[in-house]
Amino acid sequence: MSISKASSDLRVDDIEKTDEKANAPALDAHYDPAFVSRTLRKVDWRMLPLLGFLYAVALVDRTNLGIARTAGMQVDLKLYVGERYSIASMIYFIPYILLQIPGNIVVRRLGARTWLTICIAGWGAAQLGMAFVPTWGYLVLCRVFLGVFEAGFFPALVFIITTWYKRHEVQKRLASFYLISIVVGAFSAIFAYALTLMKGLGGLNGWSWIFAIEGIITIVLGILTWLFVPDFPDKSRFLSVEERKMILDRVEADRGDSIPDEMTMAKLIKHLTDPLVWAFCYMFLASTVPAYAIGFFITIILFGMGYSETDALLLTAPPGLVAAMSVFFFAWISDKTKLRAPWLAVQNVMCIIGLVVAAYAKQNGARYVGLFLVNMGASGCVPGVLAYSSNNMTGHSKRSVQTACIVAAGGVGGILATTVFKQKDYPRYITGMWVTIGFQFGMIIMLGITTFVLHRRNKLRRAGKIGPLEGQEEFYYTL
Repeated sequence: MSISKASSDLRVDDIEKTDEKANAPALDAHYDPAFVSRTLRKVDWRMLPLLGFLYAVALVDRTNLGIARTAGMQVDLKLYVGERYSIASMIYFIPYILLQIPGNIVVRRLGARTWLTICIAGWGAAQLGMAFVPTWGYLVLCRVFLGVFEAGFFPALVFIITTWYKRHEVQKRLASFYLISIVVGAFSAIFAYALTLMKGLGGLNGWSWIFAIEGIITIVLGILTWLFVPDFPDKSRFLSVEERKMILDRVEADRGDSIPDEMTMAKLIKHLTDPLVWAFCYMFLASTVPAYAIGFFITIILFGMGYSETDALLLTAPPGLVAAMSVFFFAWISDKTKLRAPWLAVQNVMCIIGLVVAAYAKQNGARYVGLFLVNMGASGCVPGVLAYSSNNMTGHSKRSVQTACIVAAGGVGGILATTVFKQKDYPRYITGMWVTIGFQFGMIIMLGITTFVLHRRNKLRRAGKIGPLEGQEEFYYTL
C-alpha cells in the first residue's frame, strides 16, 4: 500500500474533526496558532525532559544487571551456576506484568505526581539494596521489589503524555522521551565503568557501587518528580485557566475524550475483550524482545567477541546513539505522513537483518554492525507501537486499560528475552536470535492484519454501513 493511498484513506479532516457536513468549526479553531504553539512548548519543556530522564533511569536500573555481571558480580554471587543470571533477570517481570492494570487505575485516583513519586522512590530503594546483597537469593528478592515499583511507572507515564496532545502529535513526544532514554542508556555502560573504579571503597566491589550510586540518583529523582512533574490536563496547575482550557478543547476536538470517564467493571471487561487491544499487545511484545535482549546482553555479546571488559562496556554506547537518531527520524516521518504500520514494518525488517548478521557473521566488525541494526529497529518500534495504539482508541478508561495491557505484554517480552538467550548458547546465542527473528516476522503479519481491519472499518463507516467508531461520530482509525 502506497503512502499516498494510506494518507488519503486516513483523511486528515476526519482526524481534526472539522465536521464540514454541519459547517461547524472545530472546538479549538478559534485559538491563535501562536498561543497554541507557545502553550505546547511550555507543556513539552515542563514534561518531556524530566519524564524522559526518569524513563532512562528506569531502563538503566532494570537492565544494568548485565553490566554488573561483567564487572565482577558473576563471580561474587556465583551467577555462572546453571541459569541463575537468566532467573535473576526474568523474575523482575512477573510483578511488573501483574501490577500494570492496577497501577493505571490507581494513578487516576492518587494523581500522577503522587503515584510516580511512590514508584520512583520505591524502585530506587530496591536498586540501592542490590548493592549490599550477600547471595544470589537476596539479589532475586531485590529484583522482585524492583518489578513491583517499576510496574506502575511506564504505563502511567505513557497514559499521562497521551492525554495532553492530539493523536498525530503523540509519536514525536513519545519518541522524544524515549530518545532521551536511549542516549542516557547508551552512556550508562560508560558511567557504570567509571563507578567500578570505586572498587574497594567502603569494602564494596565495583558492581556494588553501580547499584549504590544509581539507586541514590533514582531516589533523588523521586523527590524532583514530586516537585515538578505535571498531572493530567484537567488537574494541572502550572498552566493558566485559558491555557488549560485550550489544551482540553484541542483534545476534545481531536478525539472527544478530554473529560475522563469513570472506570466500571463493565467497561473493564469490554476493553479487555477488544481484539485490537491484544493485537497491539503482541506488537509491543515483539518489539520489546529485541529491545530487552540488547539491554541485557549487548555487553555480554561484545565480551564474547573477545573484547576486554573495558572495551565491551565502551562499545555499548555507539549503537544506542545511532538508534536515538533512527527513533526520531521514524517518529518524524510517521507523524508527517500520519501513518504507523508501514514504518513499523520497515523497522522490523531492519531488526531481522541485524539479528541475522549478529548471529552468523564471521568478523566482529560485521557482527557489531548487526547490533546497530537490531538496536535501531527495536528502539523505534517501542514508541511507534505506543503511538499506533493511542491513535486508535478514545476514552480515559480504555486508554488506561489498553496502555497497561500493552506495557504488561512488554514485560512478557522481557521474560522471553531473558530466558531464550541461554548461558549454554553463549557467545552467539543462536536460539535466542531465531526466536527474536520469529517475533519480528509475526509482528509484520499482525501489522498487515490490523491495517486490513482498520481500513475496512474506516471504509464501512464512511459509507454509513456501521455506527461511530470508538463511540465518536467523527473518529477514524489511523493506519
